[in-house]
Amino acid sequence: MPLRPPSELFDPPFEVNRPRTQTAAVVFNSPHSGRQYPAQFLNQSRLDAHTLRRSEDCYVDDLFSGVVSLGAPMVKAHIPRAYLDLNREPYELDPAMFADRLPNYVNTSSVRVAGGLGTIPRLVCETAEIYRRPLLFKEAEARIQSLYFPYHKLLAEVLDETFAAFGHVVLIDCHSMPSTAAPAAASDPVPRPDFVLGDRYGSTCAPAVTDFLETALTRRGYSAVRNRPYAGGHITQIHGRPAQGRHALQIEINRALYMDEETLTVHGGFYRLIEDFEEIIPALIESLPTLLDPPRMAAE
Repeated sequence: MPLRPPSELFDPPFEVNRPRTQTAAVVFNSPHSGRQYPAQFLNQSRLDAHTLRRSEDCYVDDLFSGVVSLGAPMVKAHIPRAYLDLNREPYELDPAMFADRLPNYVNTSSVRVAGGLGTIPRLVCETAEIYRRPLLFKEAEARIQSLYFPYHKLLAEVLDETFAAFGHVVLIDCHSMPSTAAPAAASDPVPRPDFVLGDRYGSTCAPAVTDFLETALTRRGYSAVRNRPYAGGHITQIHGRPAQGRHALQIEINRALYMDEETLTVHGGFYRLIEDFEEIIPALIESLPTLLDPPRMAAE
């Protein structure tokens, strides 16, 4: 039986939740929280749906869903990251995954490809191979053309609309991370902080915005660090142009704060995070004009 086109597998593949009236110059984006696993994909995979979900930024779209009532749009994907990673270049592909030769324009040598985490991922949980058999390039091309590019077109349109309305825009790219990282040497796993704020080492977002969020989180008892181990992915990199009034900041949330990483169910920390975001995000929105254009000190 021939494979169905990727655009027909998801209902819908992505969407933007808009406030009735947009009053905030902030756009929230959740590219990795998709949890629709079509039978066609599961049949291609050697892994069950629960194992595939280990690659999700589980429930991140739910954690930030309240931003719409605050006047900010939210873009979110329903495509699972294991099927197509929207936070990569369009053609970061591992040639070992394919039965045929890849075109010369494909990036086959990025660090992400080497780690099995290209645009079409090869691995889940660092070691679990996703596919039963090699893919054909035309399968990857179909996903990229029918899903990846339309998603990025939608996100760019929302950002452009916001910039046109306010004269500036801040993209908050929302993610989660495993609570521990595998160490370089054999020892106990290394615990991660509660939050990682990624602004590509200060190049994609006004420092005052990153400062504001770091301070707001630490005041509530969370640990927050910048750019290590996540400095911001492809989405942050291409949309963060502070000199042009376009800012992008990636936020990574430690999954242990809000969910059981084995059962993939939320616990009480999920509701605490929502309550904290209900205070932090309105304060950020209210402070943006000053953060993006701070008053200059009068010359003495």
